[in-house]
Amino acid sequence: MTTTKRTFTDWAPNPAKQRVLKVDAEELNDFEAQKNRFKSGEWGETDFMRFRLRQGVYGQRQPDRQMIRVKAPFGGLTADQMDVLGEIAEQYTPLKKGHLTTRENVQFHHVLLDETPDLLRTIGDTGLTTREACGNTVRNVVAPPNAGVDPNEVFDVTPYAAAYARHFLRHPTTQMMPRKSKTAFSGSEEDVAMTPIHDVGFIARVRDGRKGFKIVIGGGLSIMPRMASTLEEFVPVEDFIKYGEAALRIFNRQDEERKNLMKARIKFTIERLGIDTFREMVKEELKGEWANKRIDLDSLMWVEDEEADAPAVPGDATPEPANDAAYSAWKSTNAVPQKQSGFNLVHVRIERGDIYAEQWSQLAAVARRFAGGRVRIDQQQNVVFRWVRSESLFDMYTALSEIGLAAAGAQTIRDIVTCPGTDSCKLGITSSMGLNKALGEALDGMDLSDPDVSSLHIKASGCPNSCGQHHIANIGFHGAVMKAPGGQVPAYEMFLGGNYDDGNVRVGHRVKARVPAKKAPDALKRILAYYKESRSQGEKFNDFVDRVGVAPFEEIFGQLKEEIGPLDRDHINTYMDWGKTVLYKLERGEGECAV
Repeated sequence: MTTTKRTFTDWAPNPAKQRVLKVDAEELNDFEAQKNRFKSGEWGETDFMRFRLRQGVYGQRQPDRQMIRVKAPFGGLTADQMDVLGEIAEQYTPLKKGHLTTRENVQFHHVLLDETPDLLRTIGDTGLTTREACGNTVRNVVAPPNAGVDPNEVFDVTPYAAAYARHFLRHPTTQMMPRKSKTAFSGSEEDVAMTPIHDVGFIARVRDGRKGFKIVIGGGLSIMPRMASTLEEFVPVEDFIKYGEAALRIFNRQDEERKNLMKARIKFTIERLGIDTFREMVKEELKGEWANKRIDLDSLMWVEDEEADAPAVPGDATPEPANDAAYSAWKSTNAVPQKQSGFNLVHVRIERGDIYAEQWSQLAAVARRFAGGRVRIDQQQNVVFRWVRSESLFDMYTALSEIGLAAAGAQTIRDIVTCPGTDSCKLGITSSMGLNKALGEALDGMDLSDPDVSSLHIKASGCPNSCGQHHIANIGFHGAVMKAPGGQVPAYEMFLGGNYDDGNVRVGHRVKARVPAKKAPDALKRILAYYKESRSQGEKFNDFVDRVGVAPFEEIFGQLKEEIGPLDRDHINTYMDWGKTVLYKLERGEGECAV
């Protein structure tokens, strides 16, 4: 592939490509200049780190390698943008792939620092930005992939999620808060975007004919998970940004949270002050002079007529086959009817959230042919096509099959979510990506026809910080380490009985017994076997866990611990992590999230 290097002397973003978030040429030009100053020794490492984080450039555990995080407000991408993301994966990443995150971002790993300015400009050329994808800022704003097409939604939250993202991008209050702020919008009480685990959440409501939001605040997972509290039951849409700003202004002034960066999220502010006190502080803050300034909501909202670009009824569609079991399985799990008659959402299950260089353009071609040239990313690390004609489902399945992305099982137990873990993250303890592969292979060899089993969710994180959202999975894993006769063994702690379906978000029960990483597939099999053998008639998994408690599982996992053995030829595999060929040793650096 031939590319033209973009230098700060001649580069400017293409106005025709500008989309949801503004791309600032001067900002990227300055980034290159400051990068050069750092390389020449004029910047200290910590100060430069704070600077580059606001540009979405995050240090990895590998020296001089960066993770680049691209923001996709409400998870939205165009086919043209996907083509460019594929070019970036090919040109700048040694593993030739991009990674979808649980925050609806796209990440590129192992990028050389010297190549980051050119990469950022390449992204900017297609109307995307990394600005404030990292750092103590308002991070990417998420929304459900079915926003605007959900039969049960109150109204489409897409324009409002975009407005919130636009308002706070480069906002002076939110450039260096005590910690980051994660935001979610949901279109109904089903709360697909999982607002309770977010710092700030908005749930669509209508009262007396007026659109508005229930606002929740103070959620978050990590090592001390908390569910968000209700700030207001209803705020009209014309005021929701001001309420968000008032809350963030108060948070930004909290010296107490700045003293301990490990306890600096807004959830700790709410816990310390109490939601009632915080609510009164917000009301008082809204009396300030800043709040008298009008927010032009209409200019901030992102409104696209996707239906106008929806494909016409195809004249040459292939009829659905009568006896194609693979297609039937795919359609039953991956295709969901929209509220617009004749159209569907199609979920593409992306293994481990990784899309390889050539697949980006292949998915873009599918989007142009079947989905009006757009896609959305969801918090399950999948790609979602919208506006797919019912008549085109089999042809779309065939097209996805040709590029290896027609696996059934989206939104089921087989749709495993994991963070990058020790593949790149400084805070990683275990290879959560390797675990994902191992668990998937174990599930592929099991009978998953029981709907109470197939409907479960598995999530894993390479450390306790829950980037993989393990706390709210039915079966959740987070990286840990165990001492054994032969030394250190990679391991997992487990949470059972978490939930995020149907608006009922809760943290699972922590099992106080660690599982050796190489025994994790066995642990999963034993969990499911114990559930199926011991449940009451019609008893769901979470109800079962609530009833029996964690003690039986601790006993099961204790048996696995006994199988570790000494460091010898028969047991050496247990002393190595998934996908690794060297003995495990805990190597955990300082993360940059709290810088």
